[in-house]
Amino acid sequence: MAPSRFRKKILWVSPITLDTQVYREFLLNALRQLAELGHNTSLIAIRSKYKYQNDDSRVQVMAVPLRNVPVISPIFYTSILSVFLPIYIIKSKPDFIIYDPNVDILSSIPSLIVSKFRKVHFVLDVRSVPVETVGIRGFLYRFWFAASVLIAKELFDGMTIITPLMRKEICNNFGIDVEKVGVWTCGASPVIFNPKNYTSQKAKLKSQLGFSEKFVVFYHGSFSATRGIIETIKAMKIIKRKYPDVVLFLRGSGPIIPTMKELIKTEELQDTIFIHDPVSHNEVPKFIEMGDVCIVPLPNNSYWRFQCPVKLLEYLAMEKVIIATDIPAHRSIINKEKCIVYIPSIEPQIIAKSIEYAYKNKEKLEEWGKSGRTVILENYTMGKVARDLEDYLLSI
Repeated sequence: MAPSRFRKKILWVSPITLDTQVYREFLLNALRQLAELGHNTSLIAIRSKYKYQNDDSRVQVMAVPLRNVPVISPIFYTSILSVFLPIYIIKSKPDFIIYDPNVDILSSIPSLIVSKFRKVHFVLDVRSVPVETVGIRGFLYRFWFAASVLIAKELFDGMTIITPLMRKEICNNFGIDVEKVGVWTCGASPVIFNPKNYTSQKAKLKSQLGFSEKFVVFYHGSFSATRGIIETIKAMKIIKRKYPDVVLFLRGSGPIIPTMKELIKTEELQDTIFIHDPVSHNEVPKFIEMGDVCIVPLPNNSYWRFQCPVKLLEYLAMEKVIIATDIPAHRSIINKEKCIVYIPSIEPQIIAKSIEYAYKNKEKLEEWGKSGRTVILENYTMGKVARDLEDYLLSI
């Protein structure tokens, strides 16, 4: 528990939709860890169709009911926040208000005026640079990201960024003093993501899915055109010719699912590739445990290069060997540990070769994967990354 003179009221303002977006779990876990450190934590976000049930009293959750309508919903949300936040500041007297980079950053402007009388510190937290930036929505994402950083540079008290490499890039691009920007990365819960808790369920789940005699390549997360998913599907066509007992299990959701299904049908891979709907956060570990090897095929481009993929940390915590592209985002976390098979690109032939390598060494994968959990326990627990955030907040 933090000393009383350090106990702070922290409000996180986010445009996430609580009943549909998986990212909420990371954000809520971070706030729970801050609460464990003795702080009073709150989150204001959006719910769309369903009432969001918050089962953890450590974090106060305020959900604004809004249907997801492109362009219109963000404007409504920003308008609501513009009225609500000044009142909240006056009544609740928060010490910190943390924003994500988005159009709702505009709602901070009236609150900044009120905050001068309440000594509230405003902080921008950057978990990612803009990705999936094609079309009008991509343009708006890039625009509001840049606007958010510039507003924070001029008007906010601080800024945090997910990795040192991304901090350097953003500070160079926007002319920000790197010494004034904090870093707190992503993390994984070693309690939730503990392979010992799911060993007994592995055989049962594989049997239920028809994978008892299969070698399972596992991926979970978002499905989009820039994440190497299509290339991985094409790689499985190559693998199928030599190793018909290798299957690819994809768990998640995203805009390219119709394209994925059409490709699977065209290449006659229906008995080799399986797409599963998203599951609750607490269900994810048992699916990871089912996999023999996991894959993170992010291409080497500007918006993936300096990230910290949560799925990668969850795989490591579950002691899985990972096939991943050789980019700084992955190297900075795993470096040369035995638990990773680096691939130089996402060409299907190269992905297929890496899967074949894992398959041929399947008897060694369990031992190789153990070093991954050590990486998490030493550097990437949710408790540690929350303390990094706390240290930065107290410093300003």
